[in-house]
Amino acid sequence: MTTTTAASLRLRPSLKVLGLAGWLLLCFAAAAFGGLFMPGAWYAQLQKPTWNPPNWIFGPVWTVLYTMMAVAAWLVWGRGGVAAQRGPLGWFLLQLLLNAAWSALFFGLHNPGLAFVEIVLLWSAILRTLIAFWKVQRVASLLLLPYLAWVSFAAVLNFTLWQLNR
Repeated sequence: MTTTTAASLRLRPSLKVLGLAGWLLLCFAAAAFGGLFMPGAWYAQLQKPTWNPPNWIFGPVWTVLYTMMAVAAWLVWGRGGVAAQRGPLGWFLLQLLLNAAWSALFFGLHNPGLAFVEIVLLWSAILRTLIAFWKVQRVASLLLLPYLAWVSFAAVLNFTLWQLNR
């Protein structure tokens, strides 16, 4: 890469701050959409495994995960913007869309089976995003590992809830 090309990919500090704010806004907009579909009475009456986490833990965990996701996307975006990182950021946006859709399927439609199929797609998209981010910015990729781990756990829980409540 020539010096001129490398310099053109650097972003001004003010743009970097706005970029971080934008990625945070986007990730928490996905969270807000998911928040439209609260567990409620339907979820409360489901038979749950003994290892089901308490309800209070989900808010703090997801707050940390959405923040880490935003920072990861921002770090990749910082390597030349959307045009230069179209592939990795495209995967990120796909997994974010799937993330937001899960709550609507599980809590909104009360359909753990369909939500399980969707969470498998979400898990695959997160893994693909993680791999794409690794090629651009390794710290960004590592920031997605806790998210992949949590969604792995959520997929097992989703499947278990589906099976217990058929």
